[in-house]
Amino acid sequence: MNLAIVIVIAAVLALGIILRLAVSQSLQASRGSAGLAVAIRPIDLEAFRNLINPAEDDYLRRRLPPAQFRLVRRERLRAMAAYVQVAGRNATALVRVGEAALASGDARIAGAAQQLVNDALLLRRNTTVALARIYLALAWPNSGFAAVRVVDRYEQLSGAAMLLGRLQNPAVPVRLSALP
Repeated sequence: MNLAIVIVIAAVLALGIILRLAVSQSLQASRGSAGLAVAIRPIDLEAFRNLINPAEDDYLRRRLPPAQFRLVRRERLRAMAAYVQVAGRNATALVRVGEAALASGDARIAGAAQQLVNDALLLRRNTTVALARIYLALAWPNSGFAAVRVVDRYEQLSGAAMLLGRLQNPAVPVRLSALP
């Protein structure tokens, strides 16, 4: 009986978090398109991949006492959440960039813009789910977590943004990941 209550409470909290994130992202998407280049913050994909690597968690689990592992795991989860939030914000900005480029008379630009919008919307959905999973994992740090789909989708989105950027203005580079 107690387990059922805990599961129901966790489900209600998760639903609340998901709804809050969905509403905040929809509000961000409705803002004006001024300053889009400023709105995009590059992500260090190498560091992000390190954070989500299950082998790193296994290594820490083996090397640290359980209490210290839980503290370190929570810090890593908070860092993961920060990366996922930036990826979501970048996706929101790129939806607006893609929507603005859809009006282009050039079929190649319009096609690249449509691909960018589709990839950005998919990434926004994935970041919402990933954040909910991260927040749940903060409550249970020994649970497994993988944000691999967020990283993979972000790389795909980066490629779509670079293609659109090259088609629109070949002289200006587009970067969504930090330089190594």
